[in-house]
Amino acid sequence: MDPTHALPDAIATQPHVIVERDGVRYTLLGTAHVSRASVDAVRDAIATGAFDHVAVELDSARMQALVEPEAMARLDLVEVIRTGRTAMFAANLALAAYQRRLAEQLGIEPGAELKQAVIDARERGVPVSLIDRDVGLTFRRAAASLNWWQRIKLGSGLALSLVASEDVPEDEIEKLKEGDMLESSFAEFASHSPQLYETVIAERDRYMAAGLREAGSSDVRPANVLAVVGAGHLAGLSRELELQSDAPATVRAALEATPKKRKVPWFTLVITALLVGGVVWGFRHGGLALASGVLVQWFVATAVLAGLGALLAGGHPLSVLAGAIVAPFKPFRPAIPAGAVSALVEARLRKPTYADFISLREDVRTLRGWYRNRVARTLLVFILTNFGTMAGEWIAIARIVGKLSG
Repeated sequence: MDPTHALPDAIATQPHVIVERDGVRYTLLGTAHVSRASVDAVRDAIATGAFDHVAVELDSARMQALVEPEAMARLDLVEVIRTGRTAMFAANLALAAYQRRLAEQLGIEPGAELKQAVIDARERGVPVSLIDRDVGLTFRRAAASLNWWQRIKLGSGLALSLVASEDVPEDEIEKLKEGDMLESSFAEFASHSPQLYETVIAERDRYMAAGLREAGSSDVRPANVLAVVGAGHLAGLSRELELQSDAPATVRAALEATPKKRKVPWFTLVITALLVGGVVWGFRHGGLALASGVLVQWFVATAVLAGLGALLAGGHPLSVLAGAIVAPFKPFRPAIPAGAVSALVEARLRKPTYADFISLREDVRTLRGWYRNRVARTLLVFILTNFGTMAGEWIAIARIVGKLSG
């Protein structure tokens, strides 16, 4: 390949890096996700016909949301809850809400240049690769790297972003022009958490570099690959593309695995020990009456507040009942939150319709919309039932300690 290959004018004036490896020329075009100039640059670059492969900073879910917004209507919410992907669904929804706020404020759809790259490449018959990692998987790996308090802050922040309506601050928009959509979405947490930054930015640089190498080693080997990525990824992605030595499939597999918790679940163990210890101590010092009183305190507090959470979310009576029944047993089955059980019952009894999915982004803008939309209400049942369970645990432990020390 001629290393003096002329660079299209559409790219020459934009942030870019060129990496040549294994006989493939990779042109990394750095874009601003909220810039019309980036959309024009992408269109002009593809129109030159200089590239025989296009790669974009998208995963299949985000691409589908951009190119085919109604695709969400085909989602099986019951299956999402049953397989433990509720948090990932909420993360995708929070990202969509953040993007909607930007679109309304700036008059341009965030990620429009990525969408345009896919559309224009397909129209010209140029192969397209989606090289980014699924945002839900990124969220899951990020959450796994945090302690329980950081996870609560992250989850609360994402929940608040679903209903936020104020304008995105100007300084955040300026960072977005030079950075990354997910980094901006997690900005408040990433700035104080090296682990979160590693997962949201650095890991994805490695993941996308492996994706580009796979695109360059396909059966129909491309000579010139255009990679459309956020400007904030140029330095890390180009470095990874030059230096990465492991096989692309190995790199991607390692970055798709969710780390197993190696730390001892102290919070759950402490609550379990206090509950069991309280029952034993009560039995030894007050007999069956005191021991049963300890259990009653626990069951009433956790069941009532979990049920109240589901009730405040507008859950079906059976969803409320399910949350109340399951909540007291949380210390003995920490992997199955009461909110998941309550939400699963809700989704089965009030199955979301096509119209619910189509109007979801609009409905979550108002409190009334959250209760009207069956998808949003199911998510609300999940969140508030879990919050109710947590509140019930703290209140129960406080009352048990007071009862035993009284």
